Amino acid sequence: MPELIHRDILGLRDALGAWRHRGARIALVPTMGALHEGHLALVAAARAAADIVVTSIFVNPTQFAPHEDLSRYPRDEDGDLAKLRAAGCHLVWLPKVETMYSKGSATFVEVSGVSEEFEGAIRPGHFRGVATVCTKLFLQTGADIAVFGEKDWQQLQVVRRAARDLDMPIHILPVPTVRDADGLGLSSRNRFLTVEERARAGLLYAALSRAATAVAAGCNAAEALAPEDAALRSAGFAPEYLALVEAESMRPMDRATSGVALRIVAAARLGTVRLLDNITVA
Repeated sequence: MPELIHRDILGLRDALGAWRHRGARIALVPTMGALHEGHLALVAAARAAADIVVTSIFVNPTQFAPHEDLSRYPRDEDGDLAKLRAAGCHLVWLPKVETMYSKGSATFVEVSGVSEEFEGAIRPGHFRGVATVCTKLFLQTGADIAVFGEKDWQQLQVVRRAARDLDMPIHILPVPTVRDADGLGLSSRNRFLTVEERARAGLLYAALSRAATAVAAGCNAAEALAPEDAALRSAGFAPEYLALVEAESMRPMDRATSGVALRIVAAARLGTVRLLDNITVA
């Protein structure tokens, strides 16, 4: 297993304090476990950017809505630790729920604006939980860098905004989405796809790619997205949103505008699995 595993805050701070005393630069990779190659790409990016890599594994209950099944989220502690050891992670932070949220906890971090549409509208309270747990992880580790994947694009913007607005002394480092050969973004939840569903799942990325090409060619959002929404529905997906947005603010956009970075973001259900993805508009 990795060199050091900590489950209590004092041990974590002592270990990191010793490294920091020697002048080490620390990178944090926040995860909820069930690690895959996408997570390991984050660890690799952290190793390239810092001297010490800390990976947290914590299935955060505050980012699950009441109707969402927290117990169904995949867990594989032994497998995760083996992968992190092989990836060169230096420390794994494995707190319990009562460590992260002591009895009577009453403080939460809420980020307005960027958190309100799309995932924020569909999953009320989700981003409050994300912003709160990330703020706690940043404070607990005192990391210089925190590494996040671009697959959860809106989450990345929420965390960036929280860090900026609260003057946290941490750099948020994004890493491009790791994809399977058919374009499906890697996710811990992909394991719940049936064989037949997995064969179709790459169609989501294909739809986003066509829409991005159409927007770049001058189509407005409706012209680019409506045919892809219809195509996904015909293929058995249940799209929840498919939208063109300004990349940083998540503000919906009608068309490409000079000098404005754009993303197409999407969420769609395929069977019991909810797939999230996004793509830049070049």
